[in-house]
Amino acid sequence: MRFLFGLTVILALLLGASVSAQTEPPVTDSVADSVEVPAIPPPAPVTDLKALDTDDDHGHSVTLTWTKSVDAQTGQNTVNGHQIFRWYPAMMDSLAGVDSLKNMRQDIQRAQSANSVFRRALGVAEDALEDLTSGGRGFDALRFTVATPQDDSTFVLDRAFVEQALRDTVATMTTHLPLLPDSIKGLQASFEAAIERLTEAHQAYPEGGSWNLVGLAAKGDTSFVNSGNKDPMSGDFIKDFTDLYYRVDVVTIDETIRTESAIVGPVQSEGQWFNGGRFPVFWAVIIFGFLTMYFVSRARKGDDLYVRPLAGIEAVDDAIGRATEMGRPILYVLGLGTAADVATIASFTVLGRVAKQVAEYQTELIVPTYDPIVMSVAQEVVKSSYLDAGRPDDYKENTVFFVTNLQFAYVAAVNGIMLRELPATNIYMGKFFAESLLLAETGALAGSIQIAGTDEIAQIPFFIVACDYTLIGEELYAASAYLGREPILLGSLKAQDWAKAAVIVLGIVGLVAANLEWGFAKTFLEYFHVTN
Repeated sequence: MRFLFGLTVILALLLGASVSAQTEPPVTDSVADSVEVPAIPPPAPVTDLKALDTDDDHGHSVTLTWTKSVDAQTGQNTVNGHQIFRWYPAMMDSLAGVDSLKNMRQDIQRAQSANSVFRRALGVAEDALEDLTSGGRGFDALRFTVATPQDDSTFVLDRAFVEQALRDTVATMTTHLPLLPDSIKGLQASFEAAIERLTEAHQAYPEGGSWNLVGLAAKGDTSFVNSGNKDPMSGDFIKDFTDLYYRVDVVTIDETIRTESAIVGPVQSEGQWFNGGRFPVFWAVIIFGFLTMYFVSRARKGDDLYVRPLAGIEAVDDAIGRATEMGRPILYVLGLGTAADVATIASFTVLGRVAKQVAEYQTELIVPTYDPIVMSVAQEVVKSSYLDAGRPDDYKENTVFFVTNLQFAYVAAVNGIMLRELPATNIYMGKFFAESLLLAETGALAGSIQIAGTDEIAQIPFFIVACDYTLIGEELYAASAYLGREPILLGSLKAQDWAKAAVIVLGIVGLVAANLEWGFAKTFLEYFHVTN
């Protein structure tokens, strides 16, 4: 009995445990899913937003400044950046409507493009008609076949039909083409009138317009310059003396969560007559101009202004004398520059001095040129030098001649002259490019004394290693003053030397002032951008 009773109790306990286990709710992932992730709170707005006309510019620009959002500093630290918006009136922004500046710009550009295409097409049609009527096309009829599943059809366009079609095309285009410029002028007049109404349209704020994004600023930025174009045809045109309104939105990683600032405006942009940040340049120009006038005046009075001797120029006289003694010619290369290049202009002065000495010593001079205009100027320079030397009859027209305006073809021709004529002296003065080493190496192979000068920095090393003497950079310009002794050139050269000396002295004083922390000197030199 006891055994049966104990067994009954045990079974009852087990049954109760299983029932309780079945009645408890099962643990699932739904509990975890029900936990909500906290949303990003809207950040605090920027404060103290100000809009001012940008200083020292040509206008069409506004500078915004603000104090960073609290959440960009400490706070929630949820700020991802700033978006800058400007209010646009409907006539600037609308894609529909006659008054849209964007549509007007597009219409003008399309009309200008069509005018250009029509003119080219008219030229092609006129050329084709002239070709056809003059017998240039050798056909009486143009035949072409079109094959279809049913049959083959042959079409014939005879000469008269093609000619008449071209005549009709030319006549139609000639009639309608003059109308396009008038249409463009009308569109431009409407566009200019709309630009004039732009100031009035901005005064309608806040009615009939929209806020458009004009720029982005980083999280840590506290300023932004909305710089527009002064050309009304550009998409970012900002009209001066027009009321503008801005706002700055603080955005988070989720751009839908943002906070707008207070709206600032109206503010107007305008250009300044003088850039206040350029005062150091202004005073430098005044001082340099005074020095130039002073030394030019002294040179005109006949004062002997000292100019540092240049080895390359000093060697010219010896090189010409050597060529005279050897009975071999002098080759003068003006480079690949045009007559408008400063290096070529300086080379003309050196050429004049060389030609004068050549005329006195009765030595042969060879001047192959790359540019036809340079050839014409060089001919006059050499001819004048022979006249100054008192030997105008010794001048030969073929002393200066044109070779070609193809770079390496010109180099090949000059190298051929070197190897055939074996000149005693080669002078390279002017603007040179990839051909510099080819010329200099060939001249060294011919056994010539070589004097070079160029302002092309990349080519100077090649001349230094392959030539006997090299004028480096501005020494080429100094050579023209050194040889010509022209008062204006000589005076400007002396002014440059004094200006360089002043810059070096200011640099040394600035270095000392910065290290010794001389307050007044440091402030003064920082004004002239000598120290940082």
